[in-house]
Amino acid sequence: MSSDIILLAHGDGGRLTHDLVTGLFLKYLGNSLLEGLTDAAAFKVGEGRMALTTDSFVIDPPFFPGGDIGKLAVCGTVNDLAVSGARPLYLTAGFLIEEGLPLADLERVVASMAQTCREAGVQVVAGDTKVVGRGGLDRIFINTAGFGLIPNGVDLGYHRIAPGDLVLVNGNMGDHGMAVLTAREGFGFEQAILSDCAPLQGITGMLAEKLPGVKLMRDLTRGGLATSTKEIASSAGCDIWLEEASIPVDPVVKGASEMLGVDPYYMANEGKFLAIVAPEQAEEALRLMREHRYGRNARIIGEVRPGKGDCYLKTALDGTKYLDMLAGAPLPRIC
Repeated sequence: MSSDIILLAHGDGGRLTHDLVTGLFLKYLGNSLLEGLTDAAAFKVGEGRMALTTDSFVIDPPFFPGGDIGKLAVCGTVNDLAVSGARPLYLTAGFLIEEGLPLADLERVVASMAQTCREAGVQVVAGDTKVVGRGGLDRIFINTAGFGLIPNGVDLGYHRIAPGDLVLVNGNMGDHGMAVLTAREGFGFEQAILSDCAPLQGITGMLAEKLPGVKLMRDLTRGGLATSTKEIASSAGCDIWLEEASIPVDPVVKGASEMLGVDPYYMANEGKFLAIVAPEQAEEALRLMREHRYGRNARIIGEVRPGKGDCYLKTALDGTKYLDMLAGAPLPRIC
C-alpha cells in the first residue's frame, strides 16, 4: 500500500484505487470471480449466465447540469452490466440520508430514478433506507446492485483482445466531469456544459449481439478514457495506441479544460464507453453506433499493438505521450 491512511485519491478510480483494491480487498476477499476486476461479475446460473454488479454514488453536488444522483445511480449500475454484455433487468437501491435533507429533494431524486429506470427497461426490486444525524454524511448517498442476463453467444473479455483490433468510443470525452466541476465551483461559461449521463444498454446490447467481433467494452467513468485504456492494455498484455486527432471532445469542454488545467482524457464520463473490435467489423460497429442516439459522434480512435501492456497517445503534433492511470484526485466525488 502506498499510504497509511485513506486519501480522497483512493476513490478517484486511478492508481491509488487500483492499489487499494489489489493490495487490500483482494488480499482478503479475492476469488476467481472477483479477481478479474471487471465491471460486473459473470457466472453460470442453470443453463444461462448472469451478471452482477454493485456501486455507490456520493456525487457533489447531487444535482448537476444534465442529471442528478438518482439518474446517475441508475445509469452507472445499468452501464456496468451493459458493457459486460448483459441485458440489465433488476436493481436494488440503498439510500443513506442526512437528517435535514428537504423531502422535496429526496422526491426529486427518486422520481428521476424512476424515469431513468423506465428508459433503461429495469426495475428496482429491493431497497433500504438509513438516516444519520446532521453532519454524519453529506445530504444523500445511494448504493445500488444490478442484475442482468448475458445472452447465449456473447463473450466479452480481455482474453479475446489481440493486436490489430481497433478502439472505438461512442462520443465526446469529459462532458460529465466538466459539468460537475463547473456546477461545484460556480464557473460560468458562455455555453452550458451538460453531463452525458445516460443508460447505454441499448447501444451496447446491439453491438454485443450483432457483432461477434466486439471483444470488450468498458464504460469510461472514474479516471476517464486514459485510465480505462491503460487498465485494459495491462490486463490484455498488449499495447494500445490512441490518436489524439480522432478522439472527440466538445470544443467548450476542451476550452474549459485548457483554462482550468485539467485533462479531458482523465475526466469522468457517465454515458460513454470504449469498445475493442476486430478490424474486419470495426466499420460496421461504427455505423451501428452512429445510428443510435447515444452514439452519433462515435469514432475509431486507436488500435491494439503487440506490447507489454502500455498505453500511448499520438499527439496532434505527431509526438508520443505515455498514458498511465490517474494519479491523485483532481475532482473527487465525481460519481
